[in-house]
Amino acid sequence: MFRAMIKRIYQATLLTLCGALFITANVTAEEQPLADKVEALKEQVVKLNRDLFILEEDLLFPATTQVTVYLSVDTGEFFKLDSVELKLDNERVAGYLYTDRQVSALHRGGIQRLFIGNLKAGKHELTAFFTGFGPDGREYRRGASLAFEKGTDAKVLELQVRDATETYQPEFKVVEWQ
Repeated sequence: MFRAMIKRIYQATLLTLCGALFITANVTAEEQPLADKVEALKEQVVKLNRDLFILEEDLLFPATTQVTVYLSVDTGEFFKLDSVELKLDNERVAGYLYTDRQVSALHRGGIQRLFIGNLKAGKHELTAFFTGFGPDGREYRRGASLAFEKGTDAKVLELQVRDATETYQPEFKVVEWQ
């Protein structure tokens, strides 16, 4: 119900913005005050659109049930990421296949939001499967899991892929943000 209402508001906002753009594109000198009003209207529409996006996020993912999972990669020598599969309570919730460019961005310090969703309070288990190429170019498939307790606050988890220099192997962890 909320999603349909927000979709209608988005559509009305976009129609208003398109009309305002059409009007300002064909302005003569005597119509300049009208163009200024239309420009102000466009700014209001952009602000309204931003507010609607924030409202939609709050309605769809309230903080009391929200869970978010991020991925960070700090490797290079021992593992080249190819894909990630994410399961929450043994149900597949996300999967991602990476391009070389995306892997490069992750190596430079990027963090990817893999999943955002809703969970009831209680005990849950997150499992992640990482596929890629390890030392000597051999195929690698490893998993990491974390059992956690979801309370009434938003829960943020991070999948970490790191080089373990003491073992010359990649290390996969799931950590909970505080």
